[in-house]
Amino acid sequence: MTQCLYYQDSYLRTFDARVVERRQVDGRPAVVLDATAFYATAGGQPHDVGTLNRVPVLEVRVAEDGQILHLLGSAFTETVVHGELDWERRFDHMQQHTGQHILSQAFLQSARAETVGFHMGESEATIDLDVAPLAAEQVAASEMLANRVVIDDRAVSARFVSEQELAAMPLRKPPAVEGPVRIVQVAQFDWSPCGGTHVRASGEVGPVKVTRSERRKGTTRIHFLCGWRALRDYGRKYQTVQALASRLTTSEDEIGPSVERLEARAKDLQKALNDAQLELIQYRVPEWVSRAGVLNGIRVVRLAFDEGDAVWLKEIARRLTQQPGIVALLAVRHPAPLLVFARSEDTAVDVGTVMRASCAAVGGRGGGRPMLAQGGAPEGASADAALDRAMIELGSS
Repeated sequence: MTQCLYYQDSYLRTFDARVVERRQVDGRPAVVLDATAFYATAGGQPHDVGTLNRVPVLEVRVAEDGQILHLLGSAFTETVVHGELDWERRFDHMQQHTGQHILSQAFLQSARAETVGFHMGESEATIDLDVAPLAAEQVAASEMLANRVVIDDRAVSARFVSEQELAAMPLRKPPAVEGPVRIVQVAQFDWSPCGGTHVRASGEVGPVKVTRSERRKGTTRIHFLCGWRALRDYGRKYQTVQALASRLTTSEDEIGPSVERLEARAKDLQKALNDAQLELIQYRVPEWVSRAGVLNGIRVVRLAFDEGDAVWLKEIARRLTQQPGIVALLAVRHPAPLLVFARSEDTAVDVGTVMRASCAAVGGRGGGRPMLAQGGAPEGASADAALDRAMIELGSS
């Protein structure tokens, strides 16, 4: 089996090895080496990438027979290889994985919450905790404890231990494998069985930041960033805060109150606009009724507006259908088609049936009662085409 060099030294960036087997995996050439510094995807940690004799290593995985497969960008014929890791990616994974150990122990101590899942993505990492919900104060306390451990710059070590040593260790979780067990220890804080790559000291993890938490049935998912990821995230958010402060011509501390004032002003203006639009409707209704077309003895008012909402359309429909013998076919075009159909009490048309057919014609959905119906369609669909279909339905009724 392949010797995993990262067990002895996670900081090993280059190495030399021999090819012991060649395979085809998912249509790509792959090699098995007698030794490797490339980490294969496992335990929530993604694989390393880099090169073998300058040929890209695109993925590293463990085959069903236990061999470590290096999937390549192209084949090569050499039997002796020189490997180079993408160090930025490897160190990022070391920061996130060690940070996860520290954060998981912090949640265990601060909130009595055990980690039951871990995933490291390209942009963030997550842990799933067996407690739900978690109070914001518990999350904040756990994050603070994790960062205290980082600042303490505690030694981080990884080694295979005997059964006797294992029995004496205060493990955060029991081993998931049989045979020799590798324990990663954050000095005087956390002991966990793990086969991943880790930093030498907690200070190298850098800041640990929980970005959000979400309840998922009986668990809580914690999203977090460590090290350079956390610093990049802080940089982006700092730029956003500065841009907002500049746009609002205020200080950082006053952004919240400034936004609240703008929201209140926007609500007042929206209410004034809605009142004006409703007042305008009563003056437009006689005009719209006078321009109504006649179809099978029914006066049809067909209107399509570029903007509006369902409340506004329903108010127009209500006022139009106070007139006798009216069917109102109303639509808003943007951002996505919105339709409201209505009829006067003295008209026998079932606008709910008309609505269903009209929406279906443009890939949307709708329905309602015989006197009032509403529907819509995806962005890009044509509201006017839906009204055309409604006219056909009325003509055939």
